[in-house]
Amino acid sequence: MGLVSDGLDRAVQKAFTRPTPKSAGAQMRYLVKQLKGTRQVAALLGVSQRTVERYVKDQIRRPRPDLAGRLADAVRARWQPRVREQARRQAAASTGIMIDTRARFGFTAAPGTTDDARIRHLTLALPPAYAARLFDAQQAGASEQQLRAITAEGLGEVYFRDNGRRAHGLEVEFTDVEQLDFDL
Repeated sequence: MGLVSDGLDRAVQKAFTRPTPKSAGAQMRYLVKQLKGTRQVAALLGVSQRTVERYVKDQIRRPRPDLAGRLADAVRARWQPRVREQARRQAAASTGIMIDTRARFGFTAAPGTTDDARIRHLTLALPPAYAARLFDAQQAGASEQQLRAITAEGLGEVYFRDNGRRAHGLEVEFTDVEQLDFDL
């Protein structure tokens, strides 16, 4: 995935009300129940159907590291879908989304201004409209570049243009992202 998409996923995962299954057997059983069969889980994880059956019966307890990562990611992606959707709806409708980033910000403005790009560390609350645009774009399968453009537009509106009170017509460039975290 990408930096923005993964950050949005991590923010939504903080809304989970129960922890995800920890053991490999419990994770496999959850996936088998969700996907309705061991064959589908085996195809998803890239292992044999018999291997999945052995994890389900706890005959194998410790997966190799690459399989453990794929298994945890698959469970996390399917865990508590209603809680995940409720958190997205609430952020898009009323609360907005917090963003903490360290990146290079530059902008295009009138001649004679200091528009040189520089590294800034910003922690801001994006309004619900931008949270809705980010989540909608992510659901629609937008590219990382499109998600960054929406994020840059939101940061420009809130930080540089102060919600329309100054710097009209300022176009923000959001590059060299060192850190990007979202919180609901």
